[in-house]
Amino acid sequence: MAVSVVPLLGTFVVAVVFYSVTAHLAARFVLGDVPLKRAFVVGLVPAIISFALQAYQNPAIIIVLALAADFFTIRAVYRLRYRTAGMVAVVHYTVSVILGLTIFNLVRLLGTAPT
Repeated sequence: MAVSVVPLLGTFVVAVVFYSVTAHLAARFVLGDVPLKRAFVVGLVPAIISFALQAYQNPAIIIVLALAADFFTIRAVYRLRYRTAGMVAVVHYTVSVILGLTIFNLVRLLGTAPT
């Protein structure tokens, strides 16, 4: 069975944009006014990790690794102290979960609409 690269690439780009938007929201909430370009670097890391580790059946491994990598990326990109980077990472994770669940539930709800 041949797998097309286009759907995988499209899904990866959507994941990068999603994580970048949530990273920017988290950074703005904790740090104030920050450049948008830095959020795209931060958003790239969780997207890469979630794609690279999607074969594992235990999501706890992916969450822990993505959160740790997200923390170190935020610390490096925004040049923050450990505590501040930890706050941004926790807010980023929280916003990502809330927005992700909201979008998932909205898509499921719209999937039940009559045609």
